[in-house]
Amino acid sequence: MTPEEFRTIGHRVVDWVADYRTNIAERPVMAPSRPGGVRATLPESPPETAESFNDILGDFDRLIVPALTHWQHPSFFGYFPGNGSLASVIGDYLSTGLGVLGLSWQSSPALTELEDVTSDWVRQMVGLSPAWSGVIQDTASTSTLIALICARERATGYSLSRGGLQESQHPLIVYASAHAHSSVDKAALLAGFGRANVRHIPTDGNFAMNADALAEQIEADRAAGLVPCAIVATTGTTTTTALDPIATIASLARKNDIWLHVDAAMAGSAMILSDCRWMWDGIEEADSAVLNVHKWLGVAFDCSLYYVRDHQHLIRVMSTNPSYLQTPVDSQVRNLRDWGIPLGRRFRALKLWCLIREQGVAGLRARLRRDLVNAAWLAEQIRATVGWKILAPIPLQTLCVRHEPGGLTGTALDAYTLRWCEEINKSGRAYLTPATLEGRWMVRVSVGGERTERGDVERLWAVMQEAVAP
Repeated sequence: MTPEEFRTIGHRVVDWVADYRTNIAERPVMAPSRPGGVRATLPESPPETAESFNDILGDFDRLIVPALTHWQHPSFFGYFPGNGSLASVIGDYLSTGLGVLGLSWQSSPALTELEDVTSDWVRQMVGLSPAWSGVIQDTASTSTLIALICARERATGYSLSRGGLQESQHPLIVYASAHAHSSVDKAALLAGFGRANVRHIPTDGNFAMNADALAEQIEADRAAGLVPCAIVATTGTTTTTALDPIATIASLARKNDIWLHVDAAMAGSAMILSDCRWMWDGIEEADSAVLNVHKWLGVAFDCSLYYVRDHQHLIRVMSTNPSYLQTPVDSQVRNLRDWGIPLGRRFRALKLWCLIREQGVAGLRARLRRDLVNAAWLAEQIRATVGWKILAPIPLQTLCVRHEPGGLTGTALDAYTLRWCEEINKSGRAYLTPATLEGRWMVRVSVGGERTERGDVERLWAVMQEAVAP
């Protein structure tokens, strides 16, 4: 493809995306596809000769788009928001068009330095002190893995430079809430801790980590000759957005010399609102934290900000310095290959930079406040309606709800809950996600789409009531 051909096709693609976003509300939210349906429409072998991009775009429109669940739809209330603000989409497009890699500072100086600046902008926006240093990772899963590797190396005196975990006679223990994200378990396994050495701490009545139970488990492990190594506390758990008591947990971590990592993947964005910062009180005593600006804040996926208080420790653990990447200015700059797992990195900072500049911090705050108000409105309607229940506190924008008609309990109630939720999803009018809470199925309603306004929330409530009408 020549630059001129690219110009012509590129204009068409931009127009297509603009039309898609303009008319997205007319589409069914959830893909009406069946397993294998898309694959069956595609050739089994790659084309031997070149094809027209007109044909490619035609097949994209005909075969691919109808089989998508539309995350930018104003009636998408599933999972957590995955907002891709168009300002950040342009930044992502520029990054891809440039095609530069950040192997070292010298390989693309602006890539490194813009990442330094934007990660520090977000640090200021969420109220973290200058003691923190930030770097962009792909996802919170990767950030948590890096945190646990750093915790492992601090606890073992950098065993990676010797025999690794195989020389340790005392197993290292990781602690997390029973409601922590599944990526915490995965990270612990990949970091070599082993499933038997992950402790799932019980939660309190608000589904937050029980700090007393954590303290008891730490003492029991020490008495058994084990080494408490890392605690992963969560600000805004996936199921209920529960808030682990960071300050109390941090005190335990300091007392026992345990690494504390705070997973604020979703709720971290809310910290741009000063009146939400009580939710992670004690954060300044943590060792690392992660927040996904590609969720609620609006940066196009993927863009996860990982913050550490001791960046020299991170560099010592992650550093690699082959001769072909060494430059005369290495002692004067950050080489971000030493701040994470991949050697190379995309220019992710561009999409974060574009979003913050195009909307301003005030604009971002206003949108998040709108979502909090809309979630509170829906909660009021549900609490005031017979048969409906709110099952967990609502510190942010996610509601855990259940409709409980008289006479239905246990597995019958579970089946009923799953049925009405699936009926809504299949209708294409809205998208919700079921989950289990205390062993029973319920439905999560996550309010936070960039295009989701009060009218969309009102329509959702009408659809929910219609779905359970006798």
